[in-house]
Amino acid sequence: MVETAGRLVVRGARWPGDIAISDGWITQVGDVAPEPGDRVLRVDGDIVTAGLVNTHHHLYQWATRGRAVDSTLFGWLTELYPVWARLDPDDVHAAALVGLTELALSGCTTAADHHYLVPRGDDSVFDRIAAAAGQVGIRLHLARGSMDLGESAGGLPPDDVVEDTDAILASTEAVHARLHDGERVSVTVAPCSPFSVTPRLMTESALLARRLGLRLHTHLAETLDEERAVAERFGMRPLELMDAWGWLGDDVWFAHGIHFDDAEVARLGTTRTGVAHCPSSNARLAAGICRVSDLLAAGAPVGLGVDGVASNEDGGLMTEMRQALFTGRLRSGDPADLTVRQALHLATAGGAQCLGREDVGALEPGMRADLAVWPGDDVQDIPDPVAALVLGPRKPVRHLLVGGEPVVRDGVPVHVDLAVAREHLARVSRRLSA
Repeated sequence: MVETAGRLVVRGARWPGDIAISDGWITQVGDVAPEPGDRVLRVDGDIVTAGLVNTHHHLYQWATRGRAVDSTLFGWLTELYPVWARLDPDDVHAAALVGLTELALSGCTTAADHHYLVPRGDDSVFDRIAAAAGQVGIRLHLARGSMDLGESAGGLPPDDVVEDTDAILASTEAVHARLHDGERVSVTVAPCSPFSVTPRLMTESALLARRLGLRLHTHLAETLDEERAVAERFGMRPLELMDAWGWLGDDVWFAHGIHFDDAEVARLGTTRTGVAHCPSSNARLAAGICRVSDLLAAGAPVGLGVDGVASNEDGGLMTEMRQALFTGRLRSGDPADLTVRQALHLATAGGAQCLGREDVGALEPGMRADLAVWPGDDVQDIPDPVAALVLGPRKPVRHLLVGGEPVVRDGVPVHVDLAVAREHLARVSRRLSA
């Protein structure tokens, strides 16, 4: 729990200065004068940012890294679906515990997990993911994903990994009732992708989400294979299809969002529909490069996503800041296309905007005290601290606070023995590979 006797002052940061915290909230940033009863965390010369926000992940994939390493998305999915069908809730918990701890070490304080595999219909898997987030200590946006269009009906996934539509909708409402508190766990309604769902699931999910006041999330415009599949099945482009299904608006964000034309970029901006940019995964699968600067200019919220570590074996969010910067500049040929401060914005405030959160993603009075403290001793020679963070050596956080509570202290997770968790997960992975 947050200590209430006196405020906590994070003091001595190279940037942005001191930060005062009371009852889990930021109360002052800059030059903070001492007060009697202050508790002080010295971070002399370090760089402090708002906690990073991960807008798209598949935590269960920590159990299946390093497979289909030279495949495109559809080939990768085809190889992995049968492996994922063998997962049980204990396996997913083991993967989530490692994945969320690794995210914390990479500076992440809020993570969105899109879990769309519910083998044998056991939706206790969502309770296990939430329990892992509670143990690690970071905020979770838990996307109750789903697939109801199996291979025999023209979908990509095998029939044994899809669910009944009515069961999905009932489970989604039940998961919301069990787990959603809007602060530490926020449930999202999240059918998987256009090639694994029925129109009924998409339209009724949108109605359910809006009735419950929840956000909507799905994969979209990730590959040209998807674009062709949607054209063959519906005679539309993917975004046009989403529009017809009621899936545009400021309560929606899409994962990947690579293959949008100019009119679609403008439409996303007008409707304030968000995009989770996953640059490392997109490069790993040769899917393409998201039009980040165009989306931002149009007014669409854009955040960063790690995506599943079966397509991004690193699993850390800090890496995505640099990757987003590099791929954005490569796409445009213009070094000013995405600045270092815009890269940090994607990882913080942009991600919070995608998730519909106004209480995280910035170091300002009135925001939750979700802070990442980055070691600054090896980048003192870089004049701009933000450039030092984005372009300098990759490193784990020194400290991570969520609501003013320590999650990582001196580079070590506070609540999880990561070595033990990794060894347990390795046993799960070996069993799935057998």
